[in-house]
Amino acid sequence: MVTTLDAADAGSSPTGSQSVGLLTQIFRFVVVGVLAAGVDYGSYQALVAVGTWVHAAKAISFILGTTTAYLINRRWTFNASGGAAPVAKFMLLYTTTFFVNVGVNALMLHLLGDFRWHLTVAWVIAQGTATLINFVMLRTVVFRD
Repeated sequence: MVTTLDAADAGSSPTGSQSVGLLTQIFRFVVVGVLAAGVDYGSYQALVAVGTWVHAAKAISFILGTTTAYLINRRWTFNASGGAAPVAKFMLLYTTTFFVNVGVNALMLHLLGDFRWHLTVAWVIAQGTATLINFVMLRTVVFRD
């Protein structure tokens, strides 16, 4: 089904590839996000379980999840070609959201205190904050036609 937003956003990009509509991009971004979040969260929990300092574990897991997200979103979600400019923009964006993600995670761990699900709740809040920033910036700056 093609929605008004999808139809209005469709068309050919300068590279000749078909643009992907907003609703399709949101759906694909969510699917990729779930996969990348699984990589992030799974590696975060595994690293903490083996005794890695919690903030280092969050940093490493963010990088693993981010790499997964970039590789899939570039082609499938935003139908973007390669090149140095999108990679540089992506790296700048994710460097920024890296600090937002790790910072929000640390803040939430501090504010929440110690309870059974404190790591998970802090991770979800940090991930949600970074995800909102990432979608808007990926769509409007990094992978813009």
